[in-house]
Amino acid sequence: MKKRNGSQAGWTEWLCFTAYLGFLLYLVFFAEQFGRADSDRVYRYNLVPFREISRYIRHFRALGIYSVINLAGNVAVFVPFGMWLPILAAPARKGYHLVFYTFLLSLMIESVQLLFRVGSFDVDDIFLNTLGGLIGFILYYLLNRGAEKKSDSGAEQKQQNGRTL
Repeated sequence: MKKRNGSQAGWTEWLCFTAYLGFLLYLVFFAEQFGRADSDRVYRYNLVPFREISRYIRHFRALGIYSVINLAGNVAVFVPFGMWLPILAAPARKGYHLVFYTFLLSLMIESVQLLFRVGSFDVDDIFLNTLGGLIGFILYYLLNRGAEKKSDSGAEQKQQNGRTL
């Protein structure tokens, strides 16, 4: 997962990240299946940490798959952010920086939702999104570490082959 040489690789990575951000913004602000187009509904927000998470867990039987989609979806949608940002920005290769950047992005999204009354502001979403970014970073770290070990073992193999000749 180390940055490849050449400008096309950097361009491709940025293009993928930009496409992901576009999809994220569409999902958060415009996706009709999540009630974004319903302007007649009463606007709701949650400022109490873990209120909605516990509500979804407590009322799982009544809410069914919707609770799983909401909780897991808020985590899953930020996993790519946690994987892509360290590739594109060196400071995000430190876990605490990445968690902070994920928190900021989620806070900005939730604040825009509150300001424009699109979706709903929920502090639990900020927590779940940040958790998703952290999971993405852990995946990035594990994949990067695995790639480094593989390239190190390949270099060792070449050295050993060179000695036997």
